[in-house]
Amino acid sequence: MSQYVCVRVIRMDDVDVNLFEYDRNNPLYFFLMNADEQIYARYGGRDSAAVDSYLNLDSLELALAKGLELHNQWKKGEWKPAAPRPAPKFPREYPLLVQRTFAQGQCVECHLIGDFQNIHRQLDGTLDKRKHLWRSPDFKVIGITIDVPKGLVVKQASGDAAAAGMMAGDVIRSWNGARVWTFADAQYAYDMLDRSARQVQVVVERGGAERELTMQLPLRWWLTDVRWRQSSVDPRVYFDDRPLTEAEKRERNLPVEGFASMVRRVADMARMMKTHELAVGDVIIAVNGVDRDPDANTAELYLRLRTKPGDTVQLDVIRGGERIKLPLRSLQMSFRK
Repeated sequence: MSQYVCVRVIRMDDVDVNLFEYDRNNPLYFFLMNADEQIYARYGGRDSAAVDSYLNLDSLELALAKGLELHNQWKKGEWKPAAPRPAPKFPREYPLLVQRTFAQGQCVECHLIGDFQNIHRQLDGTLDKRKHLWRSPDFKVIGITIDVPKGLVVKQASGDAAAAGMMAGDVIRSWNGARVWTFADAQYAYDMLDRSARQVQVVVERGGAERELTMQLPLRWWLTDVRWRQSSVDPRVYFDDRPLTEAEKRERNLPVEGFASMVRRVADMARMMKTHELAVGDVIIAVNGVDRDPDANTAELYLRLRTKPGDTVQLDVIRGGERIKLPLRSLQMSFRK
């Protein structure tokens, strides 16, 4: 650490948010870079379980050592950025963020930038919730467990990762064509993957040699629990559900490819705010007459993907063998700003 010039950014007022782009719900995130603002590596990353799932002093030390190694390469002319610097963008270029912060004499915080970026995307029609809301895909979904203190060493490979040939002890060196040195590097490269992708190229080092693996991705590889993010563009519906099995759908004479789902929990907030009257055991078979979607496998996911906070929709529900219709109104979450 003593070989670095350490800068702690406590206000994002004048930071180029396109250069320093990352999932802004990370409470801690480092960029290892040179004086020309060329980024060597990143350190940070998280999952829905905890803020520090992938943070560890040993892995930080490995990242810092790698940063110094890459810096020495740069000084010798042996290292160049993988991509040109993006066009600059600053917080003052988001009018709604300006109203909330600069105009009020308040601090511009990381999570505010991420939230107001999404609000502006929603207004101009460029919001892709799969990409902009479901950020930082979880490697465990595809069977990769990282040995956190060792950086990008694979502790266990199962599922899609094992099927592609990944093994415990492998070191991940490249993800989707991007050279990666830290977990944050790999998670960021994963996050940049098109949400419609069904495979990814991964290079691992094994026994001193590199191997390229083609990993198949499940349909919803990007799907994680994002309710902790408290995003303004995420409609709060206050129930949890599970997808019906094919057998359960056939039993109810429902389309197998539909997103029919069974309610397994109703939050107290729904009753307090009178947003809906769903009950545990209800089966939701359609929303506003729609019963299938290419991305959603449950009604709750369909609502979060395809509706806006504050929308009122009509649910087709099976309750006790009878088909009924129930209205549902979602809410917009307010949080510390």
